[in-house]
This record gives sequence, structure tokens and C-alpha cells, in this order.
Amino acid sequence: MREIQRITPQFLREHPLPEPEKEGDKKERGRVLVIAGSVEVPGAAVLAGLGALRAGAGVLRIATCRSSAAQLGIALPEARVFGCSETKGGGIDPSNSPKLIELAQTADVVLVGPGMMDESAVEELVVALLSVKGPQFVLDAAAFTELRNHRDLFPRHRGDITVTPHSGEMAKFLGCSREEVDADPLAAGRAAAHVVQGVVTVKGASTHIVSFEGEEWLSEHGTIGLATSGSGDTLAGILAGLLARGARAALATAWSVYLHAEAGHRLAKREGTFGFLAHEILAEVPRIMADFSKVASA
Repeated sequence: MREIQRITPQFLREHPLPEPEKEGDKKERGRVLVIAGSVEVPGAAVLAGLGALRAGAGVLRIATCRSSAAQLGIALPEARVFGCSETKGGGIDPSNSPKLIELAQTADVVLVGPGMMDESAVEELVVALLSVKGPQFVLDAAAFTELRNHRDLFPRHRGDITVTPHSGEMAKFLGCSREEVDADPLAAGRAAAHVVQGVVTVKGASTHIVSFEGEEWLSEHGTIGLATSGSGDTLAGILAGLLARGARAALATAWSVYLHAEAGHRLAKREGTFGFLAHEILAEVPRIMADFSKVASA
């Protein structure tokens, strides 16, 4: 294993994000498909989709429950929204798989999982989606944990899957206790990366990033205010947006973790340690990226 690299502003300046061509159109900044939300948590799709756009993705499509699709389209008019039939448990029905597969085939990045509560439906849906080769996949929450019995799917997408679990979700995937993950999150990340054959983020006060290629990165820039409802959805969306812009998976993950954390610090300084909202994180992201660009051009 390589030495653990700490994610600092200096490190990010030395490893910049890809910049789009000045004369390019929106498609050159990548197409993101977000499959997210449920009857109980419709707003997760908004947070994830807005995160992708704030990180610089050019085209956003969202697939969510039909009962909330119209409201979501009004809340996020920048997105093209597809309403899907629902399960009795209030999730996206796996019978929508053919349409979602069709959408995934024309996406650069597919983000699945934010706010999806019907776990059995999520499992069937994600298994079907992983029949698609080509896009980068970001698997969040149940979209990751429900693949614990489908480990044979990961090698088919070697290098194309990034997962974003917190310690409870990691424990569920690995079949251990949350306390074991919290005691050694790096070891848990290594174990998961070996299975996933991609990039694993173990979220926490200190966030570990491990790639299947042996890269190990650490962010100690978190703040307690980020431990709020919807915060993970915003992180997954930012990551999807950076991937869509062409950043390789491990670097996109490092940047997304830092941007998310730095946004929390800026909000805490302005609003107070606690009480800022997940959607407020996202307005900070373009400003932080712009600050890095100013330093780079100085």
C-alpha cells in the first residue's frame, strides 16, 4: 500500500480538476443521471441533482417517484425529470428498469441511491442497472449495501464504481459491527475496495478514501455541522458532477470530500456551528472551486 495522502488545499492545487473548453457546450461537461428519492424522502433527488450541477456537470436528468416528479421538476427546473411507477413501499419500482437502463446508456455518470428507502426494490433495480457498461457509477446508501450478496457484479465494472457509505452502511455491506468499522475505518475501506474494485469513501469526522489500486487518502477537514439530514446526498451529487467533468474517480472523490467539508466550515463561520441546512452547502461549492482557480492563475 502507498503512503496515506492527506487532502489539503496544497494537494488539491497540485492535482487540479479538469477545466472545460471555453467554447464548449454543456454536453462537454458531462451528462449525469440521478436515480433517487422515495415517497417519504423526495427531496434527496433534489439535493443530489443540485450537487451535480453545482460541481459543474453540464446536463442533469433525474428519475424519481412519479408522485413527486412534477414538484421536483419545479424545484429544480434545470433538470429533465422522469417519473417512475412506485412500489407499495414507496420506492421506484424495478419494473422501470428498461427505461432507466436506456437512460443510463447515454449518461457519463449514474448516481443511484439517495433517499431510496425500499431496500428490496433498490437491490433489484441496481442489479439491473449494472448490466450497463460505459458510465461511471456512484452508489450511495442502499444502492451500495444491497449489493452485499451480489459481489460478482463488481469485477465487470472494474474502476467504474465509487461508493460513499458511512460506517453503519459499511458494516452492513461487510457483515460486521459498526463499532468494528469505527475502530478501524481504513481497514474497512481496504476490504470494501477489494470487493468493489473501485473507489470507497468511508465517511466520518475523518473521511478515508481507498482505491482498488492501492491509493489511500485522508480528509481531516470535516465539521460537526455537516452531520445533518441530506448532507450525504449533497456529497454524492458533488462527486457525480466532478466525475462528469472528467476527473478520475479517486481524484473526484478527494475533491468532493474537501469541497463538502470546506462548505461546512464556511457556513459554520457565517451561520454558526449547528443549524445550517444541507441545501445551503451546495451554494458554497462554485465559490470554493473559483477560489482555487484564482490561486492557480495568480
